[in-house]
Amino acid sequence: MEQIVIRGGRELRGTVRVNGAKNAALPIMAACLLVDGPVTLDRVPRLRDVETMAGILRALGVAVEWIGPQRLRLCCEERQEVVAPFDLVRRMRGSVCTLGPLVATRGAAVVALPGGCVLGERPIDLHVKGLAALGAEFRLEGTCLRASAGRLRGKRVDMTGPRGSTCLGTANVLMAAALAEGCTVVEGAAREPEIQDLARFLNACGARIEGIGTPTLTVRGVERLRGTDYVIIPDRIEAGTFLAAAAATGGRITLEGAQPQALRATIEALRRMGVAIAGTEGCLSAESRPPLRPTALVTGPYPELATDMQPQLSVLLCLATGTSSVEERVYTERFTHVGELIKMGACVLQGGARAVIEGVPALRGAEVRAADLRAGGALVLAGLAAEGTTTVTGVDQIDRGYQDLEAALASLGADIRRAQADEAPAEMRRRTA
Repeated sequence: MEQIVIRGGRELRGTVRVNGAKNAALPIMAACLLVDGPVTLDRVPRLRDVETMAGILRALGVAVEWIGPQRLRLCCEERQEVVAPFDLVRRMRGSVCTLGPLVATRGAAVVALPGGCVLGERPIDLHVKGLAALGAEFRLEGTCLRASAGRLRGKRVDMTGPRGSTCLGTANVLMAAALAEGCTVVEGAAREPEIQDLARFLNACGARIEGIGTPTLTVRGVERLRGTDYVIIPDRIEAGTFLAAAAATGGRITLEGAQPQALRATIEALRRMGVAIAGTEGCLSAESRPPLRPTALVTGPYPELATDMQPQLSVLLCLATGTSSVEERVYTERFTHVGELIKMGACVLQGGARAVIEGVPALRGAEVRAADLRAGGALVLAGLAAEGTTTVTGVDQIDRGYQDLEAALASLGADIRRAQADEAPAEMRRRTA
C-alpha cells in the first residue's frame, strides 16, 4: 500500500506550473462521443480519473491515445455500444457525463450509478429531469440507469436544485442539446469555469451555444459536430491548493498558468487570512507570514467559494490565531478531514454542515487517512505545516485529482516522498505500534 510521507516545517519557495483542470477534461472527453472526426486535447492532466474516463470511452467505441505528455487524441470510430462498463463507472462520479452524449447520438444508454468521493447524497435526479425534458425516457434497473430516446427536441429546462446548480447535470443537458432538434434554453445552469470550458469546446466543434458564463444558456441544435484541437483550462482547485500550501508553511511561491478570475473567491478568503497575493492573468504569487488571521468560510456554487477548496482552507484556519467558522452549503458531509486533523492536534467542533475551528500554535505529525480526494489534499497541507512526520494513506484518492503532487511540492522545497507502507520512518512505526 502506497503512502505519502512528509517531514513538516519547511517553507515552500519557488515556481510551479498549474496542470489542466480535471473537472473540465472529463466532460470534454465525454463530449467526444458527439463528434465526427478526431479531437486533440492539450493540457490534459495525467490522473487516475482521466485514465478511468479513457477506459470508459474505449469501451464505447472511442479510440483514445496519448500522443504527448499531456496531449490526448480521441476519435469516435464505432457508435453501437451503449453500455458503459460498470467496473469503471463506479470509480468516479464524472462518468455520468457519458449519459447525455449516448442518448443524443445512439438513442440509448445504460450507465451504472456513478462512484467517486463519498460525500453524502449526490443524486442524479436533475440529470434525468433535464434529459427527460428533451425527450429521453428512463428506468432504474438495480444499480443501473437505462435511457432511450428518439431524436431529442429542444425545450426550456430548469437545472436548479436544492443546493443550487448542478455542474454535471448542466454538462449532460448541454451536450445532449447540442445535437437536439430546435432550441434549448437551460435555466439555472452551472456557471463554473469548467462548464464554460465545455461550452467553448462544443462551440469549437460547431455547436451554437450562447450565454456562456451566465445562469441561462441558449443552445440551438445542429446536425453534426466536427473534430477540433482544444486546450483545457488550468485547474483552479490545484492552483488554490498550492496557494494554501504557501500559506500553511509561511512560504512564497509563484504559479504559472493560473487564472486569477476563476480563483477570485479563494484569493479573497486567503487575503482575509493575511496572505499576500498578487499577479496578472497567467501568473500568481503568494506570500505568507504567520500568524494567519481567523475568518468565516461559506461554500456555494461559482462564483462563490468552491466546496473543493473548503478542506484545504480549513487547514489554514486550524493554524490561525483565534476562532473561525466553516459552513458547507454544497456537500454538507464534506468533513471527513476533520477527524484526521484532530489527530494532528487541531481544535475543531463540527456538526452537520458547520464547523467551528479554534486555531492552535502548531499541528503535530501523525498517521492519517485520505477518505476522499480533497480531504487528501488538505491532509498533505497539514503535514507540510506540522511539526514532525506525517504519513498520509489513501493515496489512491489523491491520485484521482492531483498529478504528481508530491513531486511538485518537493520542487518547492517540501520534504515529501511516496513510499510503501513497510518503508514508514522508524518514529512513525514506533508511534503506531
